[in-house]
Amino acid sequence: MATTSDIRNGLCIRYNNDIFKIIEFLHVKPGKGPAFVRTKLKSVTNGKVIDNTFPAGRKIDDVRVETHKFQFLYHDGEFYHFMNEADYTQIRLLEAALDTPQLMKEGEIVTIIINSEDNMPLSVEMPLSVILEVTHAEPGVKGNTATNATKPATVETGASVNVPLFINEGDKIKIETAKGTYQERIKE
Repeated sequence: MATTSDIRNGLCIRYNNDIFKIIEFLHVKPGKGPAFVRTKLKSVTNGKVIDNTFPAGRKIDDVRVETHKFQFLYHDGEFYHFMNEADYTQIRLLEAALDTPQLMKEGEIVTIIINSEDNMPLSVEMPLSVILEVTHAEPGVKGNTATNATKPATVETGASVNVPLFINEGDKIKIETAKGTYQERIKE
C-alpha cells in the first residue's frame, strides 16, 4: 500500500476495479481546507482517461510492475506486435494500451510495463522523441510568415504533424511523442 505522497507520473494503481496509470498529478494545498492531490488517470485496459482527486494521506493500492525493452515489429489492423530484446519472445497488444501508436515505426524500441503478479502487459512507453521522414507536405507560400506559420505534413507512419513552412518532403524531423508536436529538422 502506498499513500498520495508516493504518487508520480507512470505509477500504476488499482482503482475502481481497474488498473490505471497516472499521467498527470498536482499536489494542492489550499489556504483553507485540507490538502489534496488532483490526478489524471488512464485506464490500461480500455485507454479511457479520467480526472480524480484524492485527499492527502489517503492509501492507494499500487500495482507492482516490471519494465522491459521491446522492439515494435508490425501492426496487423487490430493488434500491435512486439518482440522482447532479451529473450526474443513476442507479445501483441491492443491499440488502447499504446499512448501514441501513430508515431511508431517498425523497428522502434519501446518500454513495455508488465504487471509482476500475472505477467500481463499494462502499457507501452514511447521514447521522448522520434525521428520520422516527411512523406507529404504542401509547399510553403512566401509571404505567409508574419508569425510562426505552420502547415500540416504527413510522416512515414501516416501521422499528421504541424510543421514550419520551410519543411519539405523528404526532410527528417524530430517529433515529441508526448504531445505529437514538431521539435526540429534533422540535418544529415
